[in-house]
Amino acid sequence: MSNLSTTIVDTIRQQIVEGHLRPGDKLPAESALENEFGVSRTVVREALSRLQASGLVEKYRGKGTFVLTRPTDHSFTAPSQEVRSHQDRLDLLDFRMGIEVEAAALAAQRRTNTQLTAISKALDAFEHASQKPSAAVSSDFDFHRSITVAANNRLYLDLLQSLGPTMISMPQTRLLQADQDAQDKHYNRVLDEHRSVYDAIAHRDAPGAAAAMRTHLSNTRIRLAPL
Repeated sequence: MSNLSTTIVDTIRQQIVEGHLRPGDKLPAESALENEFGVSRTVVREALSRLQASGLVEKYRGKGTFVLTRPTDHSFTAPSQEVRSHQDRLDLLDFRMGIEVEAAALAAQRRTNTQLTAISKALDAFEHASQKPSAAVSSDFDFHRSITVAANNRLYLDLLQSLGPTMISMPQTRLLQADQDAQDKHYNRVLDEHRSVYDAIAHRDAPGAAAAMRTHLSNTRIRLAPL
């Protein structure tokens, strides 16, 4: 691990933290990074590999390297390891399913009208963020967080907040599809899944809310699968 690659990693990470690089943004080409930092191609590739191992970016052959998510000081870590690899992100979705399915059912049973309004506002924000990947990630997290708030169980909320927005992974289809119609269809599928969860919670249908959340997270796992 060279000091030169560490400089690149720290710089790009800081750009992501400060919002100069947002989820879905493409990093400069390797040649551009070579010139910017005055280093060799080997050093650049080492830095990109480290960023990818941290789950901050993903590299696609022939397409480039894209920002996946924004780092947070409160990211959930499994015992003695961070969520780093693609498999870790799939495992995280399995973990979320065990938590959020029950949280959705509790929200349907326990939510107040004020809490339902908060879920609705998060859903509306997500609907209007289709062309803004960073805003989509933020509003997606807010939707899931507002459901755990409505579950009225502090432990569910604490756990989801410890995960932070990094739990929302940018699917490869979102990054690589050049066809705007295809991207819109993908986004609308996610939006419809969110609406199904909301509708069940609004109607105080606990089994329906649990089923809708399970379907949503299962489909999300499929969307994250390698192309």
